[in-house]
Amino acid sequence: MIGVDEAGRGPVIGPLVVAALAIPAEDIEILSELNVRDSKDLSPNERLRIFTAINQRIEDGKWKSGLILCSPKRIDINSLTSDLNSLEIDLFSEAILATGLYLDSGVIRADACDVNEDRFRNRLQSSLGEDWRNWRIDAEHGMDSKDLVTGGASIIAKVSRDSAIEEIAARTGIEIGSGYPSDKTTRSAVEKMLSNGKPHDSLRWSWATVSDIWQNLHGTPVPVRSQQSGPVLQSSLDDW
Repeated sequence: MIGVDEAGRGPVIGPLVVAALAIPAEDIEILSELNVRDSKDLSPNERLRIFTAINQRIEDGKWKSGLILCSPKRIDINSLTSDLNSLEIDLFSEAILATGLYLDSGVIRADACDVNEDRFRNRLQSSLGEDWRNWRIDAEHGMDSKDLVTGGASIIAKVSRDSAIEEIAARTGIEIGSGYPSDKTTRSAVEKMLSNGKPHDSLRWSWATVSDIWQNLHGTPVPVRSQQSGPVLQSSLDDW
């Protein structure tokens, strides 16, 4: 059985993290004994305790996992030609493949990130390709609170995302907060990260929060990520 979930879809700072956890079906009781639940229903200390226990079994070779940290740059470049739902299909598929699990069949349970659960399931099946055609995919909203394996994946994703935010805070010397635009601490961090000549690499430049704060600080449209090299500066109407 493989559970897949994400953390960090909505924040304006830091990566979008997708985790897949693969375990034998008979080991589900172990997740129950660890008190695995949706990561949002656990305290940070509880999440870390469970994460450590799951990780130990992965290191021992009993379970497998796949972890994808999607950078703000990838999110921004994707936004130029696609949408976040399509990107998440790619990330879920990449996380599943990263488990290195080579079995003919099994069950994948994914927390659907599309309002249409059937569409999400069909797109994920298509993205995985022929090698996974015999796997059953269950995709539902809130799967991390319904299924223990998906709950375990949600804990891996959340702890990994929190660790990435801690690293950004340590590297910049800026208190990040939750990373969500509604967080006053986060908005203050965004302002600091936009005070120089270009937006900080840890920001999602394509988010409206970044665009609005950059416009207020500099009076010009926010730069656009370039796939080839540095940022592309947008011209304002006043430049013409």
